Amino acid sequence: MPAASCMTQASRTDLEEAKIMFERGVAIIYVTGKAKKTALKIKGALEKAKIDFKIFAPEKIASEGVLALKPTFRKGIEEIFNSYDAIVAVMAAGIIIRAVAPLLKSKLTDPAIVCVDVAGRFAISLISGHYGGANYLAKLIAEGIGAVAVITTASEAVGKKSVEETAEKLHCRILNPEVLKELNSLIINDGKIALILVGRAKAFPSTIYGCKLLTAENLDKALNMLESFDGGIFIIKSADENGALETVKQLSKPIALFSPKRIAVGIGARKSVNGKDVYEAVIRALSAVDVPLFSVDVMATVDVKKDSPGILSAADELGLPLRFISVEELRSFSHKDLSPDSKLVEEKIGVGGVCERAALMAIGGKGRLILKKMKVKGVTVAVAEAE
Repeated sequence: MPAASCMTQASRTDLEEAKIMFERGVAIIYVTGKAKKTALKIKGALEKAKIDFKIFAPEKIASEGVLALKPTFRKGIEEIFNSYDAIVAVMAAGIIIRAVAPLLKSKLTDPAIVCVDVAGRFAISLISGHYGGANYLAKLIAEGIGAVAVITTASEAVGKKSVEETAEKLHCRILNPEVLKELNSLIINDGKIALILVGRAKAFPSTIYGCKLLTAENLDKALNMLESFDGGIFIIKSADENGALETVKQLSKPIALFSPKRIAVGIGARKSVNGKDVYEAVIRALSAVDVPLFSVDVMATVDVKKDSPGILSAADELGLPLRFISVEELRSFSHKDLSPDSKLVEEKIGVGGVCERAALMAIGGKGRLILKKMKVKGVTVAVAEAE
């Protein structure tokens, strides 16, 4: 399989992943009375996908359930731009383009912006198509309202996966975004791109998203492997970031450096659980959110399970360090992503939930749950990702 085939378009993003991508919500904006009907259709599409949203309009036409753009249209757009993960503008493209132009900073941080014409015929991905999810959102809206999705990003147009999409899928930050243009150009033009995991990992797949995953013990060996490739993507641990950045700057071939975000798996189970069930639960949970095992940093649970042979053996089999957190620490921890407490669990161990709290605390308490409590064969699993 040619190396560039790892960038072919993957299957449609799972709705649960979309909810995470747009966790700050989507702002639907219309500016004329005629556009309201289309805005309400978009509302229905987002409701079906279970994506949070708010609807905005100029104060003179804002009705019940619609927030007013204040104090002016442009000021209202600016506030929305900085507060939401995506904007769906039901208006002429020129209006929203002129409004957001002074606010644009980077494809890695700008919100996704989709423009839908007043008649609801087209859903056009305008800004942050790959990394921000505008391409996906345009397709979702188009499907929901019977429109045509208009995607103009080059890699999407030729059916290939961009570097930004690959980073998002792998739950990684891009350390040197300045190489994206050159690397994506290679992908579009069938260049050979190496995907290399740098450093030791106990468990890694032979392929990921249809691409052969190469491994190298260190940066020097990874660079030697590039001889037969036009460019590369290196997945590298944070401890090696600075040295790697300086090294790749000196090279003629473009190399994108991916730094995995810190990911933790939280476990809740009876003390007598067997290791096979814990192992299977973790693998199924990671598969549900498309997280490769090599990206996980730690497994965590409550300290009353520190003598559980099943949990200990599963952690060893998975190659993950195991962190035990006291009941008192878990009980005092709060986070907006936590599910409602279970009275049964609270009666048994003194805290209303273990796996979600343990996962979030293991990444330092800041971040988000990318998988809420999932039950597999009596084992509850949650997955958390650091900011």
